[in-house]
Amino acid sequence: MMGSGGVGGFFGGLLAHAGHDVTFIARGAHLEAMRRDGLRIENVGRGIDLHIPKVRVTEDPASVGPVDIVVISVKLWDTESAARAVKPMVASHTGVLSLQNGVIKDEILRREFPAEQVMGGVAYVATHISRPGVIDQVGTMQRIIVGEYDGRESERARFLQRSLAAAGAAAELSADVRRAIWEKYVFLVALSATTSTTRLTLGPIRSHPRSRAMLLEIMREVVAVGRAHGVALPADYADSRMQFADSLPADMTSSMHHDLERGNRLEVDWLSGGVVELGAKVGVDTPMNRAVCAILAPHAAGRAPG
Repeated sequence: MMGSGGVGGFFGGLLAHAGHDVTFIARGAHLEAMRRDGLRIENVGRGIDLHIPKVRVTEDPASVGPVDIVVISVKLWDTESAARAVKPMVASHTGVLSLQNGVIKDEILRREFPAEQVMGGVAYVATHISRPGVIDQVGTMQRIIVGEYDGRESERARFLQRSLAAAGAAAELSADVRRAIWEKYVFLVALSATTSTTRLTLGPIRSHPRSRAMLLEIMREVVAVGRAHGVALPADYADSRMQFADSLPADMTSSMHHDLERGNRLEVDWLSGGVVELGAKVGVDTPMNRAVCAILAPHAAGRAPG
């Protein structure tokens, strides 16, 4: 697991708890806590406290050696450096799978690895590091979709899907993983944009008519851009995502909102900014996402210490 935060720590933790041989790449206080106390996954609302008392964790990917699958879940701006760092772990048989946000992540990976080694994947889970060594989950959603870009059902993808399912995740194999990634992108962009610009959780946003309309319009822009790029999204896909939004916990938020509140760097240039950039390439106007980029621009680089 290259990156052991909310996504990598959560799904890697499930696999390690189920007895799989998992190595976590972490750093700083999170690394030290995992070395000392293992990894804990908490869900206060559901009364879950999953503790893996001993985990294999390091800050040096080169010390691990070749593995079967590398899962990358670092922030988007670290994708290139992470890809280069994991190269000592990547043999000719190794699958490289990104569970990062956005739709350009795998294009970056293909610059570093042969296309046939890059798998497609997308994760739906509301998690973050609440304190070093502890992953906090909100709600019940823990869905993960994996697949090969050529649509075949490979042994490595099937093994990963079965392992995740047996470990307790709602894991699926997709024959059109590009579409699956865009399906998440539609909602993720809107959730990240609205929670960050309003500094609120999903509940108040979907309850107010004007912020609800903003949420829907942002998703409609993403759908229009994806369809213009040849992704097989239904024309009314944004409307169905509103129904999905209504089914989620009111206190759900986005990782970008967490980063904003903590003064960290933001992924806005890869999320709403990615929509604007991809829209410009196919002549689709994206005024709502452009506005989000402008609103969050003063915060995009994070807050200076002190």
